[in-house]
Amino acid sequence: MSPNRLAQESSLYLRQHADQPVDWYPWGEEAFAVARATGRPVLLSIGYSACHWCHVMAHESFADPAVAQRMNEWFVNVKVDREERPDVDALYMAAVQQMTGHGGWPLTVFLTPEGEPFFGGTYFPPRPRHGMPSFLQVLEAVHRAWEEHPEDVRRQAAEIRNLLERQSRLALPPTPLTAATLADAYRALERRFDLRHGGLGSAPKFPQPLVWRALLQLGRRFGWANAVAQVRRTLDAMADGGIYDHVGGGFHRYSVDAQWRVPHFEKMLYDNALLAELYARAVALWGRERDREVVEETLGYLDTTLSAPEGGFFAAQDADSEGEEGRYYLWTPAEVEAAVGPALGPAVCRFFSVEEVGPVDGRSVLRRTRSLAAWAAAEGWTEAEARTRWAEVRRALREARERRPAPAVDDKILLDWNALAVEAFALAGRVLQRRDWLARAERAAAFLWDALGGPHPFHVWAQGRAKVPGFLLDYAAFGNALLSLHGATGERRWADHARALADALLERFWDAQTESFFDTAPDSDTLVVRPRDLFDNPVPSGTSAALRLLQRLTALTNEARYADVVERVLTRAVPLLREVPSGVAALLEVADAYVAGVWEVAVVGQPGAPDTEALLDAVHLAVRTDVALAVGDHETDPPPLPLLAGRRRREGRATAYVCQRFVCQAPTTDPTELRRQLAFPNDPTAP
Repeated sequence: MSPNRLAQESSLYLRQHADQPVDWYPWGEEAFAVARATGRPVLLSIGYSACHWCHVMAHESFADPAVAQRMNEWFVNVKVDREERPDVDALYMAAVQQMTGHGGWPLTVFLTPEGEPFFGGTYFPPRPRHGMPSFLQVLEAVHRAWEEHPEDVRRQAAEIRNLLERQSRLALPPTPLTAATLADAYRALERRFDLRHGGLGSAPKFPQPLVWRALLQLGRRFGWANAVAQVRRTLDAMADGGIYDHVGGGFHRYSVDAQWRVPHFEKMLYDNALLAELYARAVALWGRERDREVVEETLGYLDTTLSAPEGGFFAAQDADSEGEEGRYYLWTPAEVEAAVGPALGPAVCRFFSVEEVGPVDGRSVLRRTRSLAAWAAAEGWTEAEARTRWAEVRRALREARERRPAPAVDDKILLDWNALAVEAFALAGRVLQRRDWLARAERAAAFLWDALGGPHPFHVWAQGRAKVPGFLLDYAAFGNALLSLHGATGERRWADHARALADALLERFWDAQTESFFDTAPDSDTLVVRPRDLFDNPVPSGTSAALRLLQRLTALTNEARYADVVERVLTRAVPLLREVPSGVAALLEVADAYVAGVWEVAVVGQPGAPDTEALLDAVHLAVRTDVALAVGDHETDPPPLPLLAGRRRREGRATAYVCQRFVCQAPTTDPTELRRQLAFPNDPTAP
């Protein structure tokens, strides 16, 4: 059997389906033209390469010649990589959630030849199971409905389209946004705290770094000790749990249980970038060695396994290897002993709760059941001996694991996710004093700007070429990353690039009529509804990232048009902030800065000079999310950024100017005084 059309695609996920008997089309006009010409509906299947259940359905159904025969006979079959086309995924995921009340991947949607959804679901088994019909039964039922009741099907499709259009308009009236709104948001989140195991709610449990970053900021501002304590509890639980890869570094996607013990094993760039950034904030606030280890190991994972030779970062690592989910990461006591030796084997198994019959097909996920100090006491070692042994154990386990077949890495480079990684390396480089991480962030940013098209970027880099016009989140996340990189390095071009992205973003995505952002550009592929969304999923929404960028640029440039857009959107989002804050956590962070006022910090000095570096370290160690930072020296960097205008070094030394809402602190050349100026007065994390 010869490969189908997907063999020529750049997406690893699409190529994984190239040898199936299904007559797959990639997303595009060709497939819909065939559907219109033949009168067949479209079967749209959406997934991603690291998705375990996507692989399961592919093996069970798409590789089955009998199922493929029906698919080819009755439908025009379209396969989409959700990471390449988040717009297609978001639109049809919303449709399935409206139809069924839930969503997920693989996503299976049936469309009219015009692209209107009329039926859908997620995973369908090969045989009826647990009340679910088989996939073949679904195909037969949809085919019969299309052939026998076409008017009813099209009527339902029109109703769903109208619902999606109404949903996308986000028609909420402006409402005053105040500190009371933030308090309401916190109370809504607090009701969902798992006070025993950390996180929100029960199983399945996701890391949700955007929630914890926003709560850390709010808790420090308002003195909410419970908020800060829950962040700390969650960070500790995740770092000790099976959701963290204790051998290779980095976090898995989510935990199937409330205790963070057993994960779904895919590793995503966005999770690890956001979590590394969050743990770097924890290092700055608490100074704990365990947080530092998590940052170093997670960014180390990004800079090795997910590092692209061109300069960016790959998208993900699969959950499956050797035909089993998680096989690469699981251990038996015998395997541990073979790796570390019989003398240490039992102690390592006790430390990581490796059981004779583990919870995943008889094997165990490594998870810390005690601290290194407690491990040392239990085994009769000093803490220094335990730390030395742990380093030896980790190296031995890693070497043993590297002899196993590793899960595949999805080697496409996505601009929005890469932007999150750039921001993580930039902040962590300052907080942990790793100048090599700053250089890594700059290398990635330079590649992304050059390869993906500068101020009008593409979304994907794969197999040596850029493709898919950039989405709102690409522009906004990259702009934020470049502003953060400017603040971390003092390099002027990053701030200029960020401003160019912001101006292009307003031109291409802002809808003045509805006072909202579209997620797709006007020249993107035409969908039945042009999507726009305020909800994070699980990266920041394009709108929240855009508002954060414009809010920061308002402080740097004093451009009223940026501030006007921020206010118009935020005041319409007040009901969402109050009622579903976990879904709009990135927006909550912007709302906090709007209510309290952005802190404008101008560091006047020569980038790279020791006195300038010391002030930049002080700003970053404050780890506030409401700071806009400009760096430069009039003598070497004319014309200055507007925030730097008229400001000079004092007594020849680098000088920091801190202002908020037209009130300024005394200029200072002292990093300790700068930290004091940026401190929260009621911060529960303060010593």
